[in-house]
Amino acid sequence: MLKSVKKILEQETDYSNMTAPPVSQANLTIPNLITLLRILLTPLFIIFLIQGSYHKALFVFLLAGLSDLADGLIARTWHQKSRLGSYLDPLADKVLMAASFVTLSIYREIPSWLTVVVISRDLALGFGVLIFRLADIPLEVRPSLAGKWTTTFQVSTVFLVLVGKILPLSHQVLLAFFYCTGVLTTVSGIHYLYNGIRMMNMFQGNGSRDKGNG
Repeated sequence: MLKSVKKILEQETDYSNMTAPPVSQANLTIPNLITLLRILLTPLFIIFLIQGSYHKALFVFLLAGLSDLADGLIARTWHQKSRLGSYLDPLADKVLMAASFVTLSIYREIPSWLTVVVISRDLALGFGVLIFRLADIPLEVRPSLAGKWTTTFQVSTVFLVLVGKILPLSHQVLLAFFYCTGVLTTVSGIHYLYNGIRMMNMFQGNGSRDKGNG
């Protein structure tokens, strides 16, 4: 999955950058349309998993990854990065990942504890973004190293589970990925929490100084 290893990757929330990115003025760009297609692929992917059609599920999973690669490439090459895309793209990736982990967990292909860790981290990040928005604190969605490694292992875990349903694959390999993914997901979640609290305190401190100067 080339680009779910690259783009969910690139779309993690980084609380350490407080400036707004340059965006396209177009309301709905070609990359946005491709991202919407990726969202629509998620129900199809889940249907194939439920039916046990793992060849088809793997194909859709790879197709979603290619679409992620395509929208990022087009956005950069044709200068079609947009504010909508900065939210829509990570949403599409996380919807696919969440659906994958939950469904595979229900069918006991992925440990339930790992699914809880993955979903809890994403919910915590979403809640953090909401707090920043409600507090009117500028926030840019940007990649972080911890987020990239976490996403790489999450995507690789789902990919290997699907491959393991088609081809012989050592259970020890899957087990190693389960634990590595769990650890990285936890570490990156703590990292984001730390940065979020730090930037929140910094913003509040600047506001207090501005009031004092006024």
